[in-house]
Amino acid sequence: MSDHIPETTSKPLSSVRIWLGIVFIIAFIERLLVIFLYQPVAFSDTPSYRRLANTILQGFANYDGTRTPGYPAFLALVGNDKMVWYAQLILGLVTTLLLFYIGWKLTNRPWFGGVIALAHTLNLGQLFFESDLLTESLTTFLVVLTMAEVLYWLQYPNKRNLWLAFSIGLASTLTLLVRPLFIFLPFITLLVLWIAPRPKLLRSSTDDEASAKVETRESSSIRTSLGSGLAFLLPVVLLLGGWVGFIHGRFGDWSLTTMTGYHLVQHTGSYFEYVPDEYASLRDIYIQYRDAHIAEYGTQTNTIWEAIPEMSQVSGYSFYGLSKVLARISIQLILKHPFLYLQSAISGWWMFWRTAVYWSAEALRFTWMAGSIQLAIKAERALLFFTNLVFIFTSLAFGFSEVLAAMRHDPTKRFIHFANPAGLAYFWFLLGTIWIASIVQTLLDHGDNPRFLVPLQSLVVLWVVIFILQFALNKHSLDIPPA
Repeated sequence: MSDHIPETTSKPLSSVRIWLGIVFIIAFIERLLVIFLYQPVAFSDTPSYRRLANTILQGFANYDGTRTPGYPAFLALVGNDKMVWYAQLILGLVTTLLLFYIGWKLTNRPWFGGVIALAHTLNLGQLFFESDLLTESLTTFLVVLTMAEVLYWLQYPNKRNLWLAFSIGLASTLTLLVRPLFIFLPFITLLVLWIAPRPKLLRSSTDDEASAKVETRESSSIRTSLGSGLAFLLPVVLLLGGWVGFIHGRFGDWSLTTMTGYHLVQHTGSYFEYVPDEYASLRDIYIQYRDAHIAEYGTQTNTIWEAIPEMSQVSGYSFYGLSKVLARISIQLILKHPFLYLQSAISGWWMFWRTAVYWSAEALRFTWMAGSIQLAIKAERALLFFTNLVFIFTSLAFGFSEVLAAMRHDPTKRFIHFANPAGLAYFWFLLGTIWIASIVQTLLDHGDNPRFLVPLQSLVVLWVVIFILQFALNKHSLDIPPA
């Protein structure tokens, strides 16, 4: 049995068109039904995004830095809630088509691209988020766009250019400006682009003129790589650097937002008794609110948002000053009680994989549908949670086998064999993005952790379904087909 997937060009173009047509029609009709049966839904976070969108329209004059500007700028650009709803549904459709491209190109099977695309577009969690005035749908689109562009870069080395590098840099930077969790994305993306295999240049040992031409092409390739790196970094430096400079200049923080202290208290609040007497008033007020919150909800999560007004009033700290003080207190608590922090972080990491669906039965135009939808969501969440568990174990096995093969210089130890180094680079990039996000989100916050997985859920499904495909076909090789 061949250990290399055939070239993409060997597949009839008609098969690609058929599957692409099926995916597009289903995704399009589905979103028409959403418009007919549902409505845009605002949540507790929505007013703050709208408020910041208004300040953007006024030239950032009163921008308070509580959130990165990505989603507020999107709201300001698109308009009212209904227009944002339509825009997010369109982005969901485009995301579906991008996932079709990724699945198709990774396996050279149009039907596989169709399965991955339909798994995304028929996911009620993803579909309902497109109607929610929250960041998830825009973040999902930008993450998947980055993934698709990186795949194109790896698969078609002869088509790499400055514009593609700039576009990848822009997409990855916009992702973190919408969702700060992805602060790492531009940097690991740049690493993958930089180490990506370059087109092989054959050198002739008998023809000096041919050798000189090859050397010229190699020099040109190096210059192109440097230019591509600079093109990629341009939006990163301008957008990310500009935003961090804005926060520092206005609020004195080297951060993405002014909320760091409030997020860290989500971890340290569970053992706030250990706060030193220097901050006794803050400690006692928080504990009072925390105990009441636990009595009502069974958890101390999100206590801080209720306690802020009284803590500010008693301490005299402004909203920003209180965040800085709580950050300082929390860092001290983490350093003095690392195991308590680690316990909270592990709990948040586990919650990350539990899946989240944000929807509103009241937003349905026909309320009698709510019961059936609720049952479908429960079944879907159970299936996705199982899929997430499969991802955790198989990705760890993949990583362990790669490390073992490298240490022993024995490729037979690999979980999957790659004939093309581009395939290995892409799957490390895919896994790295998901795993780093799962860790970063729990280190910085302990709140609604399952929401953080939403932009990556379809990529988790992609990984798992690829493994199912490989085992079903009894293959031991997976590779990006050559261009």
